[in-house]
This record gives sequence, C-alpha cells and structure tokens, in this order.
Amino acid sequence: MTTPVTLRVPDELLTQLDALVPEVHPSRSEGLRRALELYLYRVACERDAERYAGQPLSEAEIAVGDDVRDWEATPSW
Repeated sequence: MTTPVTLRVPDELLTQLDALVPEVHPSRSEGLRRALELYLYRVACERDAERYAGQPLSEAEIAVGDDVRDWEATPSW
C-alpha cells in the first residue's frame, strides 16, 4: 500500500531532481522514494553506530577476529 504525500522543496532542488531522475528512475516519485529510503537507512546506521560506541566490544569479541580459524564457519557470500 502507498500513501500520497505532499512535499514542498526549493525550486533549485526540484531542478536538480528533474535533471537526474530520468537517467536513473522511471519517475520523480520513484526518485524521491529512493532518496527517502537511503536517508532513513543512513539515519538508522548513525543511530546504531552511536549505540555501539556507547557499548564497546568485550575482549572476547575483539579476539574472535584474531585467528583465521575463527572465520572458517562463516559463509563465503
């Protein structure tokens, strides 16, 4: 399900959007939707980084990467 949203943007930003979207996305809406997805992903990553910074890895967690054999069970994607 999608919900229509009205958005006000400066003319300069809209001009940039209209110049780039046809090269990458089928419509202005799709370009804006993708930009919003990327923005939300970035904000979530920044939030997660702040949380991890507040809870540093333990010595045992750090040591996992020291021995190559620790990674043998890891899938090779």
